[in-house]
Amino acid sequence: MSPLALGALAAYLTATVASRLPGQRERHGLAAAWWWLGMFALALHAVLHYTRWQALGGVDLHFFAALSLVTAAMSAITLLLGVNRDSSLLAIVAFPIAALMLGLYALFWKPTSTPAAQDWRITLHAAIALLAYATLNIAALVAIVLFVQERALRARRLGDWMLGFPPLVLVERLLFQLIAVGFALLTATLLTGVLFVEDLFAQHLVHKTVLSIAAWLVFGTLLLGRWRRGWRGRRAVNLTLAGMALLVLGFVGSKFVLELVLQRAG
Repeated sequence: MSPLALGALAAYLTATVASRLPGQRERHGLAAAWWWLGMFALALHAVLHYTRWQALGGVDLHFFAALSLVTAAMSAITLLLGVNRDSSLLAIVAFPIAALMLGLYALFWKPTSTPAAQDWRITLHAAIALLAYATLNIAALVAIVLFVQERALRARRLGDWMLGFPPLVLVERLLFQLIAVGFALLTATLLTGVLFVEDLFAQHLVHKTVLSIAAWLVFGTLLLGRWRRGWRGRRAVNLTLAGMALLVLGFVGSKFVLELVLQRAG
């Protein structure tokens, strides 16, 4: 494993631990040590991908490379949110996942691999798709936080551990803000797919396309229900996780089967 990968792994894990230290949860952005460690880890993460793209002569979007990029984007969103609010709860999940995916990418990367996408239009489509997936992944994490909070409040189990959670109203607002951004990106993903991908319903793409459209419908229904009927709470959590499950099956599942099982380009 390269020094860049090892440095990023160490920085991500150190940032995760630092985010739980006393006094860190009350600090945001430039005042938080965990935030700077996370930025350092993300910078190393980005440089690692860039150097490998240079070595390959193109953007690498194979299975582990794509997952590593998604988790890098998740870390970036977590850090962006942390500038003016407490996102340390997201950091303790997003950073270890980023470290894991980066480690797998570093271990299984082959210098002889050919880039998955050379055409700029396909690369743009893939970049938007990765951003949509990362944003909605963070939304799913926020939905889980919301579920835990609501369950604890209903059971009146308000222990010291609840002190690290932001107010319920702010968590719910953040959830729908992330879903709105993710939905816009997912819409752009489908539109660029229609414009730039030769056959979205080709045999090797049909599962990904159908499941992505299904997820788009789920998130669209949730946003419409929020706007017209004020949907919130358990319904919002369930629909968010259902939509994310469809995207996981479409993105990770199809790519895993095509590239690692069938040994074909995904």
